[in-house]
Amino acid sequence: MAKAPRSGFGLLPALIAILVVIVVDQASKLAITRLFAYGDRKPVLPGFLDLTLLYNKGAAFSFLSNAGGWQRWFFTAIGVGAAIFIVFMLVKHGSQRLFCVALVLIAGGALGNVIDRLLHGHVVDFILVYHRDWTFPAFNVADSAITIGAALLILDELLRVRRGR
Repeated sequence: MAKAPRSGFGLLPALIAILVVIVVDQASKLAITRLFAYGDRKPVLPGFLDLTLLYNKGAAFSFLSNAGGWQRWFFTAIGVGAAIFIVFMLVKHGSQRLFCVALVLIAGGALGNVIDRLLHGHVVDFILVYHRDWTFPAFNVADSAITIGAALLILDELLRVRRGR
């Protein structure tokens, strides 16, 4: 395997960081499933943020959640495939710190949700953001990691373009 330059992001620290994201995600889901019954809701910041226990058999925003079961394996395969590709990218681009941090978050989040699909047949969601009549679909730590990772990928690209001017 190719080694990243010293100033970069090494593969072992990246794999450990992915594992940390997975552990935090799974620990939070375990805590919620032990403390809440399905559908229970407890305000954290009333009028804005609640904890709840919901299940998602689909992808983001419950996409394909009622597709009959095949989606479980489809999204599991996508998550595993993405994680494998990300490890390849971490090895190849280890010197690009922000890019690697983004990939670590995406891989950890993807694998956190893959674990749910394999163990439960659905993803455990528990963070509910809302205001008055508007409600954002429930999500979890893994979803947050994926979203932050995607935002960092965009930022990394914008910075790269800016440096190229």
